[in-house]
Amino acid sequence: MEDHKSPFRVNHPDLEALNRGLDRRNFLQKTAMGFGALALQGLFLGNEAKGASIQEQIMVALPRIAPKAKRVVYLFMSGGPSQFETFDYKPELTRWMGKDLPDSIRQGQRLTGMSANQAILPVVPSAFGFKQYGKSRTWVSDLLPYTAQMADDLCIIKSMYTEQINHDPAITFFQTGHQLPGRPSIGSWLSYGLGSENKNLPAFIVMVSKNASKDQPLYARLWGNGFLPSEHQGVQFRSGKDPVLFLNNPEGYEGSDRKEMLDYLKQLNAFQNETWADPEVDARISQYEMAFRMQTSVPEVMDVSDEPDEVFDLYGPDSRDKGSFAANCLLARKLLEKDVRFVQLYHQGWDHHDSLPKNIINPCKQTDQASAALLMDLKRRGMLDDTLVIWSGEFGRTVYSQGKLSPTGYGRDHHPKCFSMWMAGAGVKPGTYGETDDFSYNIVKDPVHVHDFQATLLHLMGINHEELIYKYQGRRFRLTDVHGKLVSGILS
Repeated sequence: MEDHKSPFRVNHPDLEALNRGLDRRNFLQKTAMGFGALALQGLFLGNEAKGASIQEQIMVALPRIAPKAKRVVYLFMSGGPSQFETFDYKPELTRWMGKDLPDSIRQGQRLTGMSANQAILPVVPSAFGFKQYGKSRTWVSDLLPYTAQMADDLCIIKSMYTEQINHDPAITFFQTGHQLPGRPSIGSWLSYGLGSENKNLPAFIVMVSKNASKDQPLYARLWGNGFLPSEHQGVQFRSGKDPVLFLNNPEGYEGSDRKEMLDYLKQLNAFQNETWADPEVDARISQYEMAFRMQTSVPEVMDVSDEPDEVFDLYGPDSRDKGSFAANCLLARKLLEKDVRFVQLYHQGWDHHDSLPKNIINPCKQTDQASAALLMDLKRRGMLDDTLVIWSGEFGRTVYSQGKLSPTGYGRDHHPKCFSMWMAGAGVKPGTYGETDDFSYNIVKDPVHVHDFQATLLHLMGINHEELIYKYQGRRFRLTDVHGKLVSGILS
């Protein structure tokens, strides 16, 4: 230990003694007949010299699947888009207009407190038309004309389901695999399992649309690291002067000053780490170093001034408005080009309990063109083959109207038992998957649970969902908990 170069050892003899007494290698050598040291050596010796991170060492030991996707962009439509007004065409509902939902269809399923006391549950068909598009003849709503043009690239899953009937637990469940807060998000699991391919940018980046109705709140824990090391949390990029909070130097503080401070801080953290063997110290060091590198990389990637007018026209007029969904889609493409592993875009405004025909038009306009443009842009750049694109909300909507029914004024309540989402790109077979009954109230073919979706996402990234495990407080955790199965029917 005497050859350590840190000045703190010379100035703190008491801490030196404490460090020698608590040294983790000494502890392992002196307990359990030294087998702990052998295990430690076996785990780290081969990779330590190569500078491999903890997660890289873990993944070496896991059974691997040939990955179809190198990166993911997840477009999350917060609030629960109605499948009736988007992708699940139900023309037979016109003859049921205003009639009470049959008990044979409802089957005693749970209702929310917002419609449980209604005298009747009046069935209402969509006020919008549908058309068939592409060689696949896929039905898509007139509300999504741009997405419809990409129909032959979409895998539309109509048979999604969840147990969560309210927004917060449902969104939390989709993003973390559990309805209660505290678990790591999907992006954090991927960051932990696969690491980063760009050392100057985080593996997991999040953007929230500024031009969306804030009908349901979003919390940072949705992209949090939970009990995983903090370096794996999603980093939120924002519109405005400071895209990443607390990244820029304070006024009058130069980059060389910051570098010197970080060097000393790294020495302090290294000393603390050797003393207490706290893995979170490693994460802290990693975050400080990443923040320093991001001071150069973030302004570069956020600068879209060199994009041609044709690209802005493709993504739509909002793409010039920083922080809008369209602008975030364009930035997502740039981040994917930089090999950021997981980019998540959140767009609120899909919670339509009343006046749905009026209120759903705006979120569709805000997201339709840019979502399709992102697909088209990735495809023409040759990136869609190894990029997975996902579009979903947290649950679906009821076939019956919540509250008073009128030809233009119906609303729809939460419905977790069947809803639609789509995936496109790497490893996904275009077409439709799963079927619902004539009321889109029950699944009649190929059900896909949220955990199944998560297991399939990890599979496409080359991970067996049952093997990516983190032990915390004596329990082994994974994204899919003790559930989930691969949806092989959507794989190409």
